[in-house]
Amino acid sequence: MANSSSGFNSMKFRLWRRRLSVSSPRLTIRSQSSWPMRILVAALIGVISAGGMWAYVSGHFSRAEPDDVRSQLAHYKEQAEKLSAELDQVSATANAAESQLNIERSAQKQLAAQVKALEADNTRLKEDLAFFESLLPNATGAAGVSIRRLKVETVVPGQLRYRLLIMQGGKGDRRFTGNLQLLVTTLQDGKSAMMTFPAAVPAEQEKFKLSFMHYQRVEGVLTLPEGAAIKLVQARVLENGQVRTQLSANL
Repeated sequence: MANSSSGFNSMKFRLWRRRLSVSSPRLTIRSQSSWPMRILVAALIGVISAGGMWAYVSGHFSRAEPDDVRSQLAHYKEQAEKLSAELDQVSATANAAESQLNIERSAQKQLAAQVKALEADNTRLKEDLAFFESLLPNATGAAGVSIRRLKVETVVPGQLRYRLLIMQGGKGDRRFTGNLQLLVTTLQDGKSAMMTFPAAVPAEQEKFKLSFMHYQRVEGVLTLPEGAAIKLVQARVLENGQVRTQLSANL
């Protein structure tokens, strides 16, 4: 009986231990370090890293000799001075070219003005030549006043330039005294109109007076109404209010 009771108790203990080993949760043992220890390790790593960086930088700069640095600075300074000199030279060349261009432009304007003046002188000389060519035959012909040349042209819109050459035939032993009158036929707003110059103003009438022995050249500019189109210009020579001669010209 004792043996059976002892065997039963032994079997019961084994079953209880097996149940405990199956149902009990497994335990995991982890080692944890304290926060002071972690901070100490991080600080140690930082010091080692800083020391390595300092050693690298110190070694790098220790290899750079002062003479090499001065040489590099002198080289850069030389290059800067060279570039500055080249810039000054290019700037001086550009200024000289611009000055030359301005001189050429000024000379071109002067030449254009001279050409215009020479053209005007040439026109006058042609008029004088025509007068002298026609003067000889008239010296032996009938005496009288005539308009040898009439030229009109538009200067700008609303302004008309006129040139006349008036001569006296015969021996020319008498001074002619009279007046010039210009009749300008215009077309404005579809209507034809005639304007007479000079106007009834003493200052204007003075410009149209004639007094000469052999010939007189007359020229001037007339101002017309805005938008007036010039169709015909007629020049008249008056003596004591009477028309002695006249000549017309189309524009």
